[in-house]
Amino acid sequence: MAMPTPEDRLAPAGIFLSNRADSVPAAQRVYDALRERIVSMELPPGATLSRVDLAKQFDVSLTPIREAMQRLEQDGLIRIIPQSKTEVTRIDVAQLYEAHFLRVSVEAEVARRLAEAPDPAVLKKARAILTMQDTLVDNLDEIDLFNQLDEAFHQTLFAGVGQLNLHAMLKAKAGHLTRVRRLDLPAEGKIRRIMKGHWAVLEAIESGDPQAAHEAMRDHLAGTVKRIPELQQEYPGYFKPAE
Repeated sequence: MAMPTPEDRLAPAGIFLSNRADSVPAAQRVYDALRERIVSMELPPGATLSRVDLAKQFDVSLTPIREAMQRLEQDGLIRIIPQSKTEVTRIDVAQLYEAHFLRVSVEAEVARRLAEAPDPAVLKKARAILTMQDTLVDNLDEIDLFNQLDEAFHQTLFAGVGQLNLHAMLKAKAGHLTRVRRLDLPAEGKIRRIMKGHWAVLEAIESGDPQAAHEAMRDHLAGTVKRIPELQQEYPGYFKPAE
């Protein structure tokens, strides 16, 4: 019997899923896959990308590869050097701080609005996601599924205030921030701190306390950014040199 995919395991809970490959345009499929490989650090900063090799890997023409790369360049995740090469960019701390500022401002407001009028259906879905996440805290072999659930939790909150398009925009702008979060994830106690923050946000929303929900989300999103100087020392080759 085939092993269930992460999507199969998430589906019964009604969790947001990436579109299946057979229903996604080729350029979108390539973009999604390459972006995940970059932000997961499978393709680390400085890695070079070959359009021809990628076309073979994805079994597509060069056109969707080119379209996907253009989007990744707009996201700041790759640099296309005409007539030379395409490479994964190094993490830009200035852009990272901008993305973090924007994310905190928006998501804290999302949490506040949800707490003003808690929606039982939204809260039920969010609680189901966190319950699933809790089962993975001590299982680093399932870190990809943990990250999918993390994304699903935040996406569920945005959906609860009717702002899924805003969630997608923030995700596109947060590539540098996402890479730093992935670097920080193996740190001792990090996953448990993430879960503590998630539950604090949800419980504040459920209690109908807008200010507590606002503050809980701000606290939850602050953890990784505080560790940037340490991460720069630990992974100096991954970060763009200060200008």
